[in-house]
Amino acid sequence: MTTFNRRQWLGVSLQAAAATAAVAHWPAALAQSARPIYVLVGFPPGGGSDALARLLAVHMQKELGATMVVDNRPGAGGQIAAQNLKAAAPDGNTVFLSHDHTVTIVPKVVKTPGFDTEKDFQAVAGVANFVNAFAVTASHPAKTFDEYVAWVKEQKSAPMRAIGVPAPASTLEFIAKSLDKQYELDIETVPYRGSGPMLADLMGAQIQAGFATLPELIELHKAGRVRILNVLGDKRQPIVPDVPTFAEIGVAGFEQAPFYGFFAPKGISAEKIAQWEQATQKVLQVPEVRKQLEDWGMTVEYMDHQQLQDAEASYSKTWARIIDDLGYEPQ
Repeated sequence: MTTFNRRQWLGVSLQAAAATAAVAHWPAALAQSARPIYVLVGFPPGGGSDALARLLAVHMQKELGATMVVDNRPGAGGQIAAQNLKAAAPDGNTVFLSHDHTVTIVPKVVKTPGFDTEKDFQAVAGVANFVNAFAVTASHPAKTFDEYVAWVKEQKSAPMRAIGVPAPASTLEFIAKSLDKQYELDIETVPYRGSGPMLADLMGAQIQAGFATLPELIELHKAGRVRILNVLGDKRQPIVPDVPTFAEIGVAGFEQAPFYGFFAPKGISAEKIAQWEQATQKVLQVPEVRKQLEDWGMTVEYMDHQQLQDAEASYSKTWARIIDDLGYEPQ
């Protein structure tokens, strides 16, 4: 979950206020007849998923001809929002804006998540990709990952070897454990309840290193409050062009980028899917939307429903192998 600074959040809030005011000037018949569209978000207000949902809702509601309401249902890594989506009518008036963790990882690490992505959900439209990144404290002596590895192997204290991750049984914890296995680091992963407290501890040097998404780390990196050493994905990121990928230093298997996309209850009509696809594609062409996503460290990538479904299936296959290789048992 991404944490934004006051200036970024104020910008999103002002956009939302402007859009709400604009609704009042739509034709009265439309305003009276159109049912609200609910966009479920699995995390609290103020986080990355929430900010993205609100930004898109500001622009998409006119394309869809109805007021869009961002409906935060935080808890259990997005499980509560996903369960609400499963229970919703497949009429196109309730969708779930989700990233990879809820729809792909949760079903693999939780015995009874309360939903089955393949059976209960219909992919609707993809919005953007992003990458994860590895960062150390601003005062850390390591300037490269190789230097970090050498430093860790010199540490006798377990807390100094700890790597923070935003949530237990998340992709970021599995990435940390994979690096531990490859480099024989003898590290301890420290799962937090969200990126906010983990990043606070990283900035305060309560932990020396941590994994988070690039959107979560970028402003802190620019401000010199943490130092990003590497990004995942198959290429360097334009917003931090001097930061190498893990693939460049010989860490393979994490090139596939996570995604954000809209999902609907199974049974939604082809007509409704097409409406969502068209609205999403149009909004992602708006310059201010593209710029905001890029400023947040995301890569704008529209996907139609089949492309999003294929991306989720491919991502699911990759992470099933990684999780199995680590011997993780669903809890």
